[in-house]
Parts: sequence; structure tokens; C-alpha cells
Amino acid sequence: MAVVSWKEILLLTGLVVGCYWNSLSCGFVFDDVSAILDNKDLRPATPLRNLFLNDFWGTPMAEERSHKSYRPLTVLTFRLNYLFAELSSASYHLLNVVLHAVVCVLFLRVCRLFLDKTSSLVAVLLFAVHPIHTEAVTGVVGRAELLSSIFLLAAFLAYTRSTGSDNSIVWAPIALTVVLVAAATLCKEQGITVVGICCVYEVFVAQRFTLPLLLDTLRQVLQGKGGFPYAILQTLLKLIVLVISTLLLVIVRVQVIQSQLPVFTRFDNPAAVSPTPTRQLTFNYLLPMNAWLLLNPSELCCDWTMGTVPLVESLIDIRNLATLAFYTLLGLLAYHSLRHRHSSAKTVIMALSFIVLPFVPASNLFFPVGFVVAERVLYVPSMGFCVLVAHGFKIISNKGHLKKISWLIIGVLLTMHAVKTFNRNWDWESEYTLFTSALRVNKNNAKLWNNVGHALENQNNYAKALQYFLQATRVQPDDIGAHMNVGRTYKNLNKSREAEDAYLVAKSLMPQIIPGKKYATRVAPNHLNVYINLANLIRANESRLEEADQLYRQAISMRPDFKQAYISRGELLLKMNKLTEARDAYLRALDLDRTNADLWYNLAIVNIEMKEPSEALKNFNHALELNPHHKLALFNSALLMQESGDSKFWPEANRRFLTYVEEEPEDANGYFNLGMLAMDANENAAAERWMRKAIGLQAGFRSALFNLALLYSQSKREIDALPVLDELLRYHPEHIKGLILKGDILMNHKKDTRGAKDCFERILNMDPTNVQGKHNLCVVYFEERDLPRAEKCLEETLALAPNEEYVRRHLNIVRGKMAAMSAAGRPLTAAVEGATVSAKEDKPKNVQEIVEEGRVPEAVGKVVNGARSEKNARKSSAESLGGVGVGLDQSEPLASSQSDKRTKGKSTEEIEDIEEKRAAALKRLEEIERILSGD
Repeated sequence: MAVVSWKEILLLTGLVVGCYWNSLSCGFVFDDVSAILDNKDLRPATPLRNLFLNDFWGTPMAEERSHKSYRPLTVLTFRLNYLFAELSSASYHLLNVVLHAVVCVLFLRVCRLFLDKTSSLVAVLLFAVHPIHTEAVTGVVGRAELLSSIFLLAAFLAYTRSTGSDNSIVWAPIALTVVLVAAATLCKEQGITVVGICCVYEVFVAQRFTLPLLLDTLRQVLQGKGGFPYAILQTLLKLIVLVISTLLLVIVRVQVIQSQLPVFTRFDNPAAVSPTPTRQLTFNYLLPMNAWLLLNPSELCCDWTMGTVPLVESLIDIRNLATLAFYTLLGLLAYHSLRHRHSSAKTVIMALSFIVLPFVPASNLFFPVGFVVAERVLYVPSMGFCVLVAHGFKIISNKGHLKKISWLIIGVLLTMHAVKTFNRNWDWESEYTLFTSALRVNKNNAKLWNNVGHALENQNNYAKALQYFLQATRVQPDDIGAHMNVGRTYKNLNKSREAEDAYLVAKSLMPQIIPGKKYATRVAPNHLNVYINLANLIRANESRLEEADQLYRQAISMRPDFKQAYISRGELLLKMNKLTEARDAYLRALDLDRTNADLWYNLAIVNIEMKEPSEALKNFNHALELNPHHKLALFNSALLMQESGDSKFWPEANRRFLTYVEEEPEDANGYFNLGMLAMDANENAAAERWMRKAIGLQAGFRSALFNLALLYSQSKREIDALPVLDELLRYHPEHIKGLILKGDILMNHKKDTRGAKDCFERILNMDPTNVQGKHNLCVVYFEERDLPRAEKCLEETLALAPNEEYVRRHLNIVRGKMAAMSAAGRPLTAAVEGATVSAKEDKPKNVQEIVEEGRVPEAVGKVVNGARSEKNARKSSAESLGGVGVGLDQSEPLASSQSDKRTKGKSTEEIEDIEEKRAAALKRLEEIERILSGD
């Protein structure tokens, strides 16, 4: 075996880097989104075992919507990328380029088995720059081809060493071959085909059989004219080991997919559901079409599904000539290579084995696949193609007069391919560039129009996206997904009537239920989301909630295992306050998927609505066990523990809020609740720090500003509270509690009666019936020694609150004061409007202390029915369903205005504290009354 030199390795590496360096600037496009961005199996929080339980896209293999593509080793490399660079696309593309270079080096080693040094290098150079490989190298999901090819070539090279110098069997390379075949298969399914390549090599290259010689030997054995030669017995033994190993791999693979083939629709592969002979004629025509892409990769397209390749429906279709020509050429090459023993024949037979065998799983000839043509599946077959081209180059260049021409042709070919590859990489820069480039090649594929629409939709360019979606419906009028996209876009454009019409069209295209025939076998699971999307649209109308529920139940009746329908219905039932039914819907969804953290979270929200806090906390904890970084579960479980009033929960609540702000460092709510916890624990410095952080992130944060001012007031830092209250009232001039607190501070600490009066008058301008503001204004009038006005004010206050004895008593005190002053001949009003009086005389100690007899004032009591409830709206259950849109196929995320607000319960300590404040307020009230009664 010829050794590959370092110069050749450097040459190949440099060529690969030169052709693909611009791929590093490409993002995640097309299938990369599902395999990388939406695949939870890449995240470190996901157990490694999930890689071996789920398919390539992160969907459990047991689910019907799974594509059954089992490639755990490929997903493992994605996970390693994520570990080092998270979602930096450049790192993923860089590793793909490196893997392509490794494949080229290994392929050169293989070529040296059948070609001379120069021809093998030509074959590998052509392979390195061939434009057909851009999908496999520049598309991140193409890594499956790259990894599978590495193990495939390594397995083949290992097998070539299984014959000793004395023609004996060397078992170590065979064992290594089996291991490498398994690894190749775990990267991509076609890896198992290397066993067939090894068999061809063993029979026709290693043992130098020709087909006539092999048939003659078998005939003699069957006729009893002789036994099997020893060499043949050895060959049979080796091949039996390989075949048995392959069968074991196939059995394991079938067990993994649970003996179920993936569900594909006529949109994915129209020929697969076509009648005879259309199906056979079309599938056979696809073979020369793939060969043409290898010969002339001038028009490449990322998606060849739907109407890209019109069906071959008749024997007189002109395209059948291409099929005939392909099979004729293939037959001639096979006939030549199988009848002769010279080196040229061996080169051709190995080239054909690399072309044909790895392509068989994707050929549609034995079982349908989810595509019509896919350029990336030609990655390994192109190796055989490159060997044939290099072999032809060798034959031509050996003719003296054609040598220079052959070198010129190969040089031009390599240059053109390299330039084409480099330029093709730019098409993969973004989804918009990729799909618009595809539309230049093919305008009959509705999926391409849809995908350009999705790319524009992601840029919030809904009007232009709608044009592409509508064109998709014109290209393929029965495309359910296209009509769903139209409906969603109309909804984004706030055109509900048009959106509903589009969804109804999509719904009308759904296959009708046929008695006795399983519905699930005739529809793509994501198409059932038309019921979900239509229900989500109409349930915005409160009068149509029952109609929306009927749609959810219709989807469930079609597929009793339709998890998303249960989730959405549970959310609707929660909105309709049908709590028991909502809980049952979520429990049914959990029966289908107990590993879904969002489901446990939503069930906890129902428990809160049902006043079952202990069950809610238990279910929040279930969600966090499955996903320790579940942001909504972290936030709401911490809030639930905080609001419980039980101090034993506070440390864990604090830890969860801290984890939440690590996940959402820009969410001011997390810092605010940390501040409230610190206030509960009397950690004023920490509370101030967290409140300041919340206000810094969210200017005008109402609750944070008020509670910070309250914190300063309770800490005897009333002057520090004033600028905070000013900021609060600048953003929220209607904040009554803020005005009352500001008025109190101005009255008692700044001696600013005029400012306090302005605060209370603003309250009454907004709410003339506000007893607290009205009474405090009366006290201001008393401070100003305007007793008639104070009397009239208290009379109006008593009319608003006739049952408040303290108002009546204060009125009597003022009247008594007025009578005493009249008897003494003293004026009933002050000489100067608004003049303050000595605190030793008639000034109340604290404005709020006389707000209500025997009650702690609302504004001064810590977040009584105000600040905390202002903010602590529980995170909506609908927020968690936006990322669970499992299999929505670009459909709209579920949404709901449902939220959960809970009133904070009072602990024993809080009740005792209130009683102490009540007693103190009564004592001070008596002192104030004595002052008012004084002369």
C-alpha cells in the first residue's frame, strides 16, 4: 500500500481550506436549525443517554413524527461543538472543513490501491473541489456524511489488511472492520454499505475472480465434480463473518426504530405514493439525474422535493431515454469489469461498487425515503465517480499525442469546480440567500417559496413573506403547510378574518377519515397543527372559546397521542376556568411524555389556580429535575415559596431567583424579587442593591421604585426616599400610594405643607372618593389653621366613609376647637395661607397615622395589597409553550394571556407586627386628639 506523503497531505488540506474557508462566515440554515438550534440533545443539561434514545433531530425514536434517522455519534460531535463554542456557527463549519480534509487523505490511501500515484492524486483533487459536496461540507448537518465516510474508508482500509502474506486470514483487521462499520452506521445509516464494498473487493480484487470463473467454480461444486478450493473457503469464512455482523447491525437498527418506518407525505416524495408504473419510472429516472449532477454540477439546489422533478407517468416520456442510457452505460462498465482480470477491470469494479452500493439506501428502489434528490447523499458515490474520471484520464494521458490535452482538460476542470464550490458556499450564508438561489434553479417547488417566506418572516418582513407564501399556494394548491403559513402571516399582519379563511382552506385539504383505516398513516403529524393554529386564532374572541375547544378535541380524536393538542387544550381550559378539565388534559399529555419539563410547569400553574400550592411546588420541582435551567419554573416556584410566608423556604427561593437572573440577566423582575426577599429577611443593604439593579435595567420600574422608597422610609432614610418617589411619579403620576408616602415625608420630615397638600390634591383629582387622600388633605388644612375648610373637608370625608369613627371623632374635635376659638375671639383661619405651625402645638406626628383608626396605613405598611401585587404576576403558562411547538412546521407558537396572580398570605409574625403597629397608631392618635382638643 502506497503511503501518502506529507506534501500530499498539505496539498489536499490547503486545497480544501482554499475552497471552503468562506463557509466559516455562514450561519445555521435549513436543516441546521432543527439539528442544532432546536435540538436539546446538544445542551449540557440533557443527559448523554438521550443521544442514544432520540433521532438526529432530538425527537424520541418512539414518536411517530420521528424521522427514524439514528445518528448518535454525529450528534455527539455537535454536542462537543456546543460545549466549546455553544451556538457559534463558525466552529461547526470549521470542524466540517477539517473532516472533509481528513476524508480526502483517507480517500487518497484508498485510491492508491487501484490507481497509480498520479491518477490517484487526480481523483482526490477532483473529489476535494467537487461542487456537489457543498451541501455536505458547508451545511452543518452534512457532518453525518463526513463522519460516516471517515469510518467507511477506515473500515475498508482495515479490511484490505485481513489477508496475510501467506494468504491466511488475519482476524484483527476483520474485528476492527466490524467496529468501524458499526461506528460508520451510528454516524449515518449508509455506513453499513461498506460491507458490500468489502465483499466486492474480497471476491474480485483480493481473490482475483471474474464472474465467469466464479460461476464455473460454483457449477462444478454443485455438479459434484470437485470441492471448494481452500482459497474460496477462506473467502467464504471472511464474508460470512462480515454478513453476520451486518445482519446483527440491521437487527439492532430495526429494534431502535421499533420496526416503524418514518411517515412521509406526497409532498416530501411524490413518486412514493404514485401508482404503478409512475412510481417505478420516476424512481429509475432519478438515477441518471443524480449521475448528471456529478457530471455537470452547474445547477445545484438545496431542496428537490415536491414538484421539482415532474413525475414520469408514461413509457413514451422522453426522459425514459436518459434512464435507458444510464442503465446501458452502467451495464457495459459492469460487463467489462466482471469478465476480465486485468488492473483496469479491477479499478472499474471498485469504482462502481463505491458509486452503487452507498447510494442504494437513498435510491428509493427498495424503500421510500423523505426526499427526491439530495446532493449530500452523493458524497460517497462521488468517490467512485472521481476514480472513474481519474482512470479515464490515465488511459487518455498514456496516449502521447493526447497527454497535454488531457492535463489541460483536468486542470480546467479542477479550476472550474474549485471556483464553483467557493461561490456556492456563499449561497449557504443565510436562509434567504440559500432559498433564493434554489428558486433560480427551480420555481416549481412550493417548499422553496415557503422557505423564502420563512426567511423574510424571521426578519419581520411579513408583507413580503406573504407574497412568497401565496405563490407557494399557487405553485402547489393542495399544500396544507403553505396555506397554514398564509394564515399565520395574515395573523401577524393583524388580518384575523383573512387568517381564519386561510386556515379553513388548509383544514379542508386534510384527508377525510375513512372508517377502518388508521388516520395517522395518511397525514404528516405537523399538518394536524392546522387545528391548533385555527383554535389559537379564534380563541382570542371570548365568545368563541367553545368553538376553539371543539377544534382541539377534533385533533385529539384524529390522533389520541397528539400531545400538542392536549397542551393547547389545557391552556384554553385554564383560560375558561375549567380547572379540573385543564388538569386532566395536562395529565393526559404527561402520560404521553413524562420527560417534558414544560408540561410539569403548566400543570403547576393549574395547581396554583386550584389553590393547591403544595402540589404546584411539587410539579415545579418535577420540571426543574428535568431541566434545572427552566426559567419559568425557576421564577414561579421561587415566587410561590416567597409568597408562602414561610421563612424556611426563603433560602431556596433566593437560590432559584439567583439562578434565574443568571439565565435572564436582563430581566429586572428577577432582581426585584431578590430585593423583596432581602426586605423580608431585613437585609436592607442587599435589598437596596437588588432594587437599584432592577431599576437600572428597567427605567420606571413601578414596584421597584415604590418599594425602594418604602425601604428608605422604614430605615429612617426618608430624605433618600424623596428622589426615588419623584422618579416613580415622573413615570407613574397616578401612583396613589407613592403620592401618599411622598406627602407624609414632606409633611413630617421636610415641613413642606404646600408640597404635601399638592400630593393629596393630585390624589383627589384622580380619585375624588379616596378616603385616605381626602382625610390627609383635611389634616393639611388643620396644619394651615384653616379650621372652616378643615371642618368642611372632614364632613365630606365622613360622607364618603360614614362608618369610620375616627373621621367623625376628628370632625367633632375640629368643631370643638372652632367653638373654643370663637368664644375667645380668635380668628378661625391663619393669617398666611399654608403657613406651618409649631410641632409642639397642633401638628400631627405622622399624617398616615390618622388615616384610619386602629389600622396600619396602606401606604406605609410593607407592600400592602399594592407594590408586591403590582409586579408579581406569575409568568404565563403560554410562555413555556412557545418553545414546545414540537413539530409545528413553522406554524405560529401558542399564545395566551392567561396569568396567575396570587394575594400574599399573612404569617403569624406579620399579624403580630400589624397588631403592634395598630396599638402604636392608637396611642399616637390619642396624643393627636389631645393636641386638637387643646386650647
